[in-house]
Amino acid sequence: MKSIDRKAAIAAYKERKPVPAIYVVRCLATGEEWIGESRNIDTQQNGIWFALRQGAHLNRDAQAAWNKYGPDGFAFEVVERLPEEENPQFLRAELKARAAFWLKERSARKL
Repeated sequence: MKSIDRKAAIAAYKERKPVPAIYVVRCLATGEEWIGESRNIDTQQNGIWFALRQGAHLNRDAQAAWNKYGPDGFAFEVVERLPEEENPQFLRAELKARAAFWLKERSARKL
């Protein structure tokens, strides 16, 4: 990659706006689901997979399933993208409300 192309790619990456969303992590072997919320869904899966690979995820059930079935036994899915919101307090409240809806809708647990 040329220096100019690289600089343009870095600049475009830095200018991306975060996309708030609700997601589900599913254990394919057991069907267990965990719902989570994110202010920036583009980076969420990498963060979760990293913590699980390190054995350091705070959700013990998800970590135990990961230890047993490994990365190929898991799926990550965005179930709802929220509109961009300028007010961080409103966004936080909306993410919690939508996560609560999906927890009930899918009979899942919080991640």
